[in-house]
Amino acid sequence: MADLVRVQLARIVKNDLTDKQLIYLKEIDGDRQFPIIIGFFEATNIDLRVTHAERPPRPLTHDLIVGVAQSLGAKVDSVVITNFQDDIFYAVLRLLRNGETIDVDARPSDAIAVAASFRPILPIWVAQQVFDRFSQ
Repeated sequence: MADLVRVQLARIVKNDLTDKQLIYLKEIDGDRQFPIIIGFFEATNIDLRVTHAERPPRPLTHDLIVGVAQSLGAKVDSVVITNFQDDIFYAVLRLLRNGETIDVDARPSDAIAVAASFRPILPIWVAQQVFDRFSQ
């Protein structure tokens, strides 16, 4: 995909003393990475999915999103972090249905939690200008 960088979830840094948690996304074809601040619930949910911990007996919000997409005949395809503006990252959850691509606005943390619901984890992409701005 032109002007997109493929990344993977590299680290989840949880701190019980604050609501601000960090996830690090690392480029697949390189060593650069960048952090995104997310909430405690989202960090915990992503961590549970990545570590294959036991899931709750009832679906969580991210499970609901997958279920709704599938019930409507769509396949959850990937996550794209599209922009950074006014100190906020923006993302879409990319769905495929009947040959059509549908981009649904989402917080990056929610979209990544959905991606982590799948085995293997769905592809995560970052717009080149966003990645270049924040990568270390």
